[in-house]
Amino acid sequence: MTAAAKDLPADLSASAAVFLIALPLSLGIALATGAPLQAGLVAAAVGGIVAGRLGGAPLQVSGPAAGLTVVTAELIQHYGWRTTCAITVLAGCCQLGLAALRTARSALMVSPAIVHGMLAGIGVTIALAQLHIVLGGTPQSSAVANVLGLPGQLADLHPGALGISVLTLIVLLGWPRLPGRTGLALRKVPAALAAVATATAFAALAGIGLPRVDLPSWSSHALPEVPEGPVLGIIAAVLTITLVGSVESLLSAVATDKLIASERRTGNRPPRASLDKELRGQGAANIVSGALGGLPITGVAVRSVANVKSGAVSRRSTMLHGLWVLLAAGLLVPLLDLIPLAALAALVMAVGVQMVSITHLRSVTRHREIPVYATTIVAVVLGGVLEGVAIGIAVAVALALHRLARTRITVEQLEGEVHQVRARGQLTFLAVPRLSRVLNQIPQHGHAVIELDGSFMDHAAYETLRDWQESHVAHGGSLKVTGRSGASERPRGAPQRGTHQCCRPWTPWQNHCDHRPTRPRTAEPDDAEAPAADTFEAEAAPAKRPRRPGAGQLANGIGAFQRDTAPHVRDELARLAREGQRPSQLFLTCADSRLVTSMITASGPGDLFTVRNVGNLVPLPGAESTDDSVAAAIEYAVDVLKVDSITVCGHSGCGAMQALLNSAPGQPMTPLRRWLRHGLPSLERMASRHHAWARISGRLPADAVEQLCLTNVVQQLEHLRAHESVARRLAEGSLELHGMYFHVGEAQAYLLSDGEDFFDCRVFDSVGQNA
Repeated sequence: MTAAAKDLPADLSASAAVFLIALPLSLGIALATGAPLQAGLVAAAVGGIVAGRLGGAPLQVSGPAAGLTVVTAELIQHYGWRTTCAITVLAGCCQLGLAALRTARSALMVSPAIVHGMLAGIGVTIALAQLHIVLGGTPQSSAVANVLGLPGQLADLHPGALGISVLTLIVLLGWPRLPGRTGLALRKVPAALAAVATATAFAALAGIGLPRVDLPSWSSHALPEVPEGPVLGIIAAVLTITLVGSVESLLSAVATDKLIASERRTGNRPPRASLDKELRGQGAANIVSGALGGLPITGVAVRSVANVKSGAVSRRSTMLHGLWVLLAAGLLVPLLDLIPLAALAALVMAVGVQMVSITHLRSVTRHREIPVYATTIVAVVLGGVLEGVAIGIAVAVALALHRLARTRITVEQLEGEVHQVRARGQLTFLAVPRLSRVLNQIPQHGHAVIELDGSFMDHAAYETLRDWQESHVAHGGSLKVTGRSGASERPRGAPQRGTHQCCRPWTPWQNHCDHRPTRPRTAEPDDAEAPAADTFEAEAAPAKRPRRPGAGQLANGIGAFQRDTAPHVRDELARLAREGQRPSQLFLTCADSRLVTSMITASGPGDLFTVRNVGNLVPLPGAESTDDSVAAAIEYAVDVLKVDSITVCGHSGCGAMQALLNSAPGQPMTPLRRWLRHGLPSLERMASRHHAWARISGRLPADAVEQLCLTNVVQQLEHLRAHESVARRLAEGSLELHGMYFHVGEAQAYLLSDGEDFFDCRVFDSVGQNA
C-alpha cells in the first residue's frame, strides 16, 4: 500500500470534521456581510480546493473568515455586491504580485498589538451588528449606529428570535463541556454544527415563525461586473482586502505550523509552510472566488486547528472539505433552507466575541503596548479597518519614538561635595540640553558620580559628556562613571585597569570573582591541573577554585546586594509582593553553578518560574523512582500560574550527562544514580538509528558529551508532553515548548529550531524586556 493510500482514511475523517464546521460558519459570515448566502458556500469550496491545492501551508484551511466581514460589508454597502466581487478578483491579483516579489515575510513585520487590535475591533463590530439580528431586528450601517440603536431594539424584542439565539449560544458554549462517555462521543460533532442543528430542529418542531436561510437558484447567482465608483476608493478597497487577508492568512499559517510542531513527532509532520507559496495560493483562490461570485478568502485559524487535531496528514483533507461543501451546496439546499437566520447570527456573534482574545490582551499588556492595542480597536470600530490599522501604526511609531527619546536626568547631592547624576533611558541629541544643564549644576571642584542606565548613547550625547568630563577634571574635580548597578565604567582617557567589565550588572559576583592572579598552591591528589601563579582563576575551567570561607562570602554578597542592587529593585519587588507572581514562562534547567538563568535570559524578578535539578531532567509521569517535585512544579506553573511557555535549557560540559555516558551495569545504586535513570531515554535516543543526531548551528557536536547534552533537551521536551496539564494546554494552543542550549565556554545561547533536532544561534534582543 502506498503512503498516499495509507493516509487517505485520516484525511477523509479530518475533511468531514472541517466540513461540518465550515458549513454553518460560511453561511453565517455571508449573512453578516450582507452578501448572497451562496457566496459563503462558493468561498468555502474555492478556499478548500484552490488554496488547498496551490497554497504553501498543507494543513491550513482557507475560506470566508470573520476577519474580512466588516470590510466586505462596507464594500457591499458602498459599491454593491457585483463590484465587491470584482474587487476580490483584483485583491487576488495583488496577492499574486506580492508573492512573486517574495514579500510574504514582510507582512509579519506589523506589530502584533496592531494585528490583535485590528481583529478585536473587527470582532466588536461583528458582535454589535449580529446582536440586532439575535434580538429580532436588522443591523445598522456602522458600529456607532448599532450601539445607538440598541435601546430601541431592546424595547422591541422578538421573543422567537431571542429564544433561538439563546439556545444556539447555550449549545455552542456547553457542547465542549459535556461530561461522561456519552459526552465524549457527542463532542466528536463540532459545537458549531450541533448548535445550529439543535436550534433548527427546535424551531421546526415548535413551529416558530422566523426568517430562515433562503438560497435562490444557482442560475440567478450574481457574478462580478466592471468596478464602478471613484478610482481612489476602489484602489483603497483592493489594498484593504489584500492587506487584511494576507496578514491574517500568513499569521494563521505560522500558528498552524506551531500547533503541528507541538502535537506531532518529527516523522509525522507535513513540510513547514512556505509563506510566499501560501500567499500565491490565497491570491489564486481570491481570483477564482471573486470570479464565481464568492466572498473574499483568507486562511482560517479555527478550521485549521480542527484539521490538525482531527489527524489530517496532507493537503487532501483541505481539498476534500472543499469538495464536500460543493456537494452540499448542490444537494442539501432544502435542508439548509430550514436554518433560522437568528441561529447563524448567534453563531457569528460568538465568533466576534472570541476575537477579543484575553490571551492577546495579556500579551500586549506584558509588552507595554496597551495604547497601540486599545487605539487600534477604537479606530477600527469607529472608522473602519484600513483607517484603524493606519492609526495603530502611527501610534506604535510614536510610542517607539517616545520610548527612545524619553530620558530622565536627575542630580542629587550626597555626603559632602559628592553629587550623583542619574541618566535613565537612551542618551540622544534630544536629551543633550537637559544633560548639559544638569552637569553644569555640579561644582567645579567637587566629586561627581555619573550613573548611566541605558543601552544607547549617540554621538551628540557622547561629545557633551566627554567635553564636560575633560573640563571638570581640568578644573580640579573628580568623577566616576557607573552603570545602573554601580559597577565602574572606564571614562575616556582614564588608565585601563585589569578588572573585567564583561558582567557590569553583576557587581556582587564581580567583587568576589575579580580576576586577580591566584597564588600558587600545592596540588592535591585529585587536583592535577591547579593553575600556575600567572594564570587567571576565571579562565582556569578545569581547576578547582581556591577555598574561601562560605559564610563570609555569603555575607559579603548579601551586603553588596543591599547596598548596590536592592534600591533599584525594591519598588518592583514591592509591586510583585502586592500583586503576586505572574511569570511568563517556566524555565527548567540544570543545577550547574555556571548557569545564571537571569543573566543568560536578561530577565528580572517575576519573569521566570525556575526549576533546577541535576541534568535538567523531566521524569515521565508514573516512572519508577519518580520525583514528584518536578511534576508538582510543572503542574503549578501550567495550571495555577498559567505560563505561556516552557523552556528546557541544557548546557555544555554537563556533569550529569558525563555520568550517564560513564555509567556501567552493576554499580551500587546511590541517590544520584537513581535520579540519573530519568536520563536513560536520552541515552537510548542518541544511540537509536531512528533519530537524527542533533546539530548545533550548522555543525555536528564536538564530542559524545555535547551530543548527549543536546539530545537530552529534545528528549525532555518529549517527557514534558506526556504530562497531562502540559498536553491539555498544548491541545488548546495556549502553551509553547522551547528547547535551549547554553555553551558555557562560548557564552552563547542556541535555540532548538521548530520541528527539527537543530540548535540555531539567535540574537535574543527582546528577551527579558518585560522585567
